[in-house]
Amino acid sequence: MKIAMISEHASPLATLGGADAGGQNVHVAELARACGADGHDVVVYTRRTDETQPDVVAFAPGVRVRHVAAGPPREIPKDDLPRHMPEFGDLLAEEWARERPDIAHSHFWMSGMATLRAARETGVPVVHTFHALGSVKRRHQGSQDTSPAGRIEAELSVAHEVAMVIATSSDERQELRSWRVAPEAISVVPCGVDLTRFTPEGPAAPRGGERLRVLSLGRLVERKGVDTVVRALASVPTAELVIAGGPAPEGLDDDPEVARLRRIAAVEGVADRVRFTGCVAREDVPALLRSADVAVNVPWYEPFGMATVEAMACGVPVIASHVGGHLDTMIHEVTGLLVPPRQPGALGRALRALLTDPVRKESYGIAGADRASARYSWPEVARQTQERYEEVLRRRPGRHRKDQAPTTARGTGRHTREPAISGGI
Repeated sequence: MKIAMISEHASPLATLGGADAGGQNVHVAELARACGADGHDVVVYTRRTDETQPDVVAFAPGVRVRHVAAGPPREIPKDDLPRHMPEFGDLLAEEWARERPDIAHSHFWMSGMATLRAARETGVPVVHTFHALGSVKRRHQGSQDTSPAGRIEAELSVAHEVAMVIATSSDERQELRSWRVAPEAISVVPCGVDLTRFTPEGPAAPRGGERLRVLSLGRLVERKGVDTVVRALASVPTAELVIAGGPAPEGLDDDPEVARLRRIAAVEGVADRVRFTGCVAREDVPALLRSADVAVNVPWYEPFGMATVEAMACGVPVIASHVGGHLDTMIHEVTGLLVPPRQPGALGRALRALLTDPVRKESYGIAGADRASARYSWPEVARQTQERYEEVLRRRPGRHRKDQAPTTARGTGRHTREPAISGGI
């Protein structure tokens, strides 16, 4: 099968940890790699961000990364990218006119816009993964949401026009159903974890002193709730907090989110027990996880929560917020503990309960590793994804889909126009 994956801002080649580089980059990279290992021909299309980048990079057996020259060849915040999606889509259409893929899998709403623009010209069927929904982001961030004003309308259009939406959690599926996307047009396939790398056995990063280690791993953006972990540390005097992610170590002093978290740590009286590592090389993440007594991931909302599953795979007990994908991946009081987001008191109580109970901590770690191994390997995620591709190809040219939202002037229930995107760009 010839598979085109479109990930406009999240390149599989990117360094992780920045504001716009995280779980989606890993998801696209590992899904492409697993599909290539299964014998498929995969091309990942991502935007060129440096004029020195070659047009095509061999990424893995059966997988190439194609740099698309849409917009200026430099890093651009993803909220400023919608204006370049028509050009991205036109370039996809040109390439697919020469070499047509069997199926296209777009990742994130802007990729969906570009991919559908190309698909209208070439007839390539499209499967889409949102990774995050603007409606959920707006609900939780309110006025702090920097997304372009037309994002939600665009996502609604993408959801109703693609052949299938692959949601990464049951919570996301429920949100999509509230948009009146037909149930047969939504399928849940989780993200995965590299079980050859993320294992309970293996080296652990060095630790200094006798303090217990709490680890927060992920992008340093406010909605990730790292400030909640800093505040909770005040009630756990025997522990240190390692915050991994964000800019390169040499850029920590210039990062506004690091500065904000340091101010909170000073106010809470825990500054001497909080350490920032900056971004961590992907190959060093498993050892860092194994060095922790507990991993904490308490965002305000979470489409999936890849860092949570990676910690589970390493046999580390997890405390996670009771939101989104965590409701699928975690089993409360079996693989770890679920707590409400933005409540340092509740998190502090959970940390004290877990860190003072070695037997419970070990039990959660073992159960988490078993669950990750059974459900979240990338070969298994790729198998489920390929089944969805084949389902879409089998049912072409497609039957009438009921339960569509009547949102177009033609009353077809299908979004075939490109919504205008304004604001934030």
